[in-house]
Amino acid sequence: MAPEPIKRIVIVGGGTAGWMAAAVLAHQFRADQCAVTLVESAEIGTVGVGEATIPPILQFNRLLGIDEDALIRATGGTYKLGIEFRDWGAVGETYFHPFGHYGADLNGIPFHLHWLSNRTGALGDYSLVAQAAKAGRFVRTADDPAHVHSRMAYALHFDAVRYAGFLAGQATANGATRIEGRIVEAVRDDRGHVAAVVLADGRRIEGDLFVDCSGFRGLLIEETLHAGYIDWSHWLLMDRAVAVPSAPVAAPDPFTRATAGRAGWRWRIPLQHRVGNGHVYCSRHISDDEATAELLAGLDGEPLADPRPLRFTTGRRKAFWQGNVIALGLAAGFVEPLESTSIHLVQRGIVTLMSLFPDSGFDAATTAEYNRLMTREFEAVRDFIILHYHLTRRDDSPLWNHVRTMQVPDTLADRMALFAAHGRLMLDPHELFREPSWTAVLLGQGLWPAGPDPIAAAQGDARRSETLARMRDLIGRGVAAMPTHAEFLDHPSRREMSR
Repeated sequence: MAPEPIKRIVIVGGGTAGWMAAAVLAHQFRADQCAVTLVESAEIGTVGVGEATIPPILQFNRLLGIDEDALIRATGGTYKLGIEFRDWGAVGETYFHPFGHYGADLNGIPFHLHWLSNRTGALGDYSLVAQAAKAGRFVRTADDPAHVHSRMAYALHFDAVRYAGFLAGQATANGATRIEGRIVEAVRDDRGHVAAVVLADGRRIEGDLFVDCSGFRGLLIEETLHAGYIDWSHWLLMDRAVAVPSAPVAAPDPFTRATAGRAGWRWRIPLQHRVGNGHVYCSRHISDDEATAELLAGLDGEPLADPRPLRFTTGRRKAFWQGNVIALGLAAGFVEPLESTSIHLVQRGIVTLMSLFPDSGFDAATTAEYNRLMTREFEAVRDFIILHYHLTRRDDSPLWNHVRTMQVPDTLADRMALFAAHGRLMLDPHELFREPSWTAVLLGQGLWPAGPDPIAAAQGDARRSETLARMRDLIGRGVAAMPTHAEFLDHPSRREMSR
């Protein structure tokens, strides 16, 4: 007898992860095809500090038919062109990791290899996005590929709690059901799968497929199914954070800021109605009180709430999908928020689920493939984050001395060695972070290749210098034509200041 289709999906936990899943599932299935139910409790808070995103969030929002202007208004959102890193390579140094591309490839050779052979100007001079961020300007990506603004790439900052609420409206409008209640028990069937969750008031919510969005607790994936956890804290030492919003004191910047300290780093995420701030740190090297004091001392404006502490262990579940339970968000794992990947990993989990959506047979091959793909996603992000710590010249504290000298995964060590020789990057097609991102961080933190790429060097400097000059000029004119970030937020339909 053939397995039956999935008829009932139960999402355990709300927050950003839960409502992202509910919005996509309710968008995909009619209510009479498959019932989507989300169970959350007002007694259990959500982390709610995932306020910065990366460009793939735009694809997710478009999939759901979300009007970006409406989303920005509803969430107090702003636009994000990249991340400014302060004091990471060395104290007093700053570099910018922009979205999008540097320049344009020439003769089939990546642009950064040409630039390394010539080194005219700064690498950021050839990024429309980096220059727009520096000038505090913004415009959406132009549809015309011949227009310089077609090179724009961006993401969003938003209030994560408001974003979850926005998605909840989308999901329920498409037929998803929200149930308020605290889960006290998970009931398993004779296969060992979860058959139902039981609420504190005795209600029993049955399902065929369960999506665990219960946060670090992992109510189903860990407490019920004991999937196990792979700890990465020997590479990523940060284990705590404290977050606090503050009053804005100026127009919002179109970028996130990450400032390294003696035992961790601080984020600054500007929204329209407030600024999100946090301090991610290693409790072995700084006390909770000291970390909170450093965060408060670095605020631009008055704090709007009491600082909120968080504790975590960086790593991932051994299995993201086990039986009939799929873990998303913090229930699946946590790679610290340095490159704003938390929401993206939720998005990847949902997209991968939709491409491997099961029937009631839950065949082992499908489950294994999902776990393989998500392991690949998490480990690629892990290596990129480790790079920021390991590639430093800081020696001013025990934390930096440790991460600078520690052994890193072979996958990362090999990539750094290849770049150190001639600036080359050999990336797998599936990787989230592409050549511009790796180049920005590797060079930004001080790893300069020993020599130029031989093929790029053979191209000759005279003609290349002319081409680079034209690129810089085009970018400069493109930035000058943009409205300021604040002007665009006020009048999003206004694309340019002038031609």
